[in-house]
Amino acid sequence: MAKQYLMAIDAGTGSVRAVLFSTAGEQIGCVQREWTHKEDPRYPGSMDFDWVQNWALASACVRDVLAQTGIDPADIAAVSTTCMREGIVLYDADGQEIWACANVDARSTDEVGQLIRMDPELEKEIYAISGQTYALGALPRILWVKNKLPDLYDRVAKVGMFNDWLCYKLTGVLAVEPSNGSTTGVFDLQKRTWDKAIMRKVGLKDDIFPPVAECGSIVGHVNAKGAADTGLKAGTTVVAGGGDSQLGSVGVGVVDAGQAAIFGGSFWQYEFNTASGQTDAKCRVRVNCHAVPGLWQYEALAFMPGLAMRWYRDAFCQEEIRRAKELGTDPYVLMNAEAAKIPAGSYGMMCTFSDVMNFISWKHAAPTFTNFDFDASRFNKYTFYRAIMENAALVTKGHLELVREATGNAPSEVVLAGGASKGDIWCQIVADVLGLPVKVPVVKEATALGAAILAGYGVGIYPDIAQAARQLVQWEHTYTPNMENHKVYQEMYAPWREVYRAQLALSDRGLTRYMWVAPGL
Repeated sequence: MAKQYLMAIDAGTGSVRAVLFSTAGEQIGCVQREWTHKEDPRYPGSMDFDWVQNWALASACVRDVLAQTGIDPADIAAVSTTCMREGIVLYDADGQEIWACANVDARSTDEVGQLIRMDPELEKEIYAISGQTYALGALPRILWVKNKLPDLYDRVAKVGMFNDWLCYKLTGVLAVEPSNGSTTGVFDLQKRTWDKAIMRKVGLKDDIFPPVAECGSIVGHVNAKGAADTGLKAGTTVVAGGGDSQLGSVGVGVVDAGQAAIFGGSFWQYEFNTASGQTDAKCRVRVNCHAVPGLWQYEALAFMPGLAMRWYRDAFCQEEIRRAKELGTDPYVLMNAEAAKIPAGSYGMMCTFSDVMNFISWKHAAPTFTNFDFDASRFNKYTFYRAIMENAALVTKGHLELVREATGNAPSEVVLAGGASKGDIWCQIVADVLGLPVKVPVVKEATALGAAILAGYGVGIYPDIAQAARQLVQWEHTYTPNMENHKVYQEMYAPWREVYRAQLALSDRGLTRYMWVAPGL
């Protein structure tokens, strides 16, 4: 009997999970464990990754999903992995992990300053090749290790990403794939492989790069240690996966040039597919390799919409939390029902937290609500709640325009997935702000499905990644824009940009605290 199942291991920012799918794309089981990445008190802005504890959590997810579903590990055709991007793991010559940091680790402010003083034009040169700036890349972080932990730096023999680390723990084979590898800033986008010259330019080791395994290629097979840790069958095929947004794009069928997706979670990613890996002349937007060979993605990030929503719920909506518990529902369901009664534009009130991306100088003003008055019938807690959703959608409009300016292209519709797509109101607001149809897939958390598709492709179950995605993705709903509301948002957008600029100027003057600022700025 043919093997019937595919497994994805997904190492997100806030949790790790193991998800089982049938080869028809149906989710069979999922086990998730939350994890945290702690700041080392000695190093402000640090975000350490505990590889011992986190591998124990990942292994437990695999064992538990096998137990929960009762599936025979021998029936799993292949495993693939995905993760938050940007996090890196350093290994010694014996293949042991010796240092790791998670995605938005910001300890390397001194090193960014050092790089800028070394050559003020170097960041732009690196961006033209790699599509990355110093903001989230590996260069300042590895330079930090060299400067602050020189004895450890001397032992560094290899660098990898978290999805590759998961494959390594399963197989003993370390290989980096292009979609996440390209987020290091040490990749040549066009060649989809390491550019060692970038490391030499900044005085770092240029011999620490593992082989590159293209997304969807076989990395190795589960070894005895991997099998003992996870309960998987020794010999199970392990396939190179990809970064979370790229595999999320596969999982929602955004696999052709000119398509776009929005992933609405703690952060929001706007992803636009292009057949060219050319970068933006003004260095404003990130460019990554897609997990589909031969495609690239322009990516623009909105900071913390999901976290802002969670903060607002926990800080101001205790009554909704209490009532939701009584009713057996989610507090957001109650909050959304009330926010839907507030007209588009929130009576002119604006919220600012995340700005439109400017990758080369990436700063976010202090979070602010402005332009409300003391009429409680209009400006109640649901007005403020709706304004948070509108801010995220306005940032997304800015990102669509930014990528249109950089590429000359824009989508005719967008796909919205992730937590933000689970309620009607935010989906409708995005459609109204963009003036485009918004399609929501049945599988909201699509990253694991994308990893499963690559796993199946790697072992020949699917002949083509893009074709499999088109075949397996199903649609739950399409939101068509309300053009009256679209007009309101069109008129609101330019003033909102001006208000944001003014708020950012206050932070630049030191009168308010930045919500986030890239290292070295």
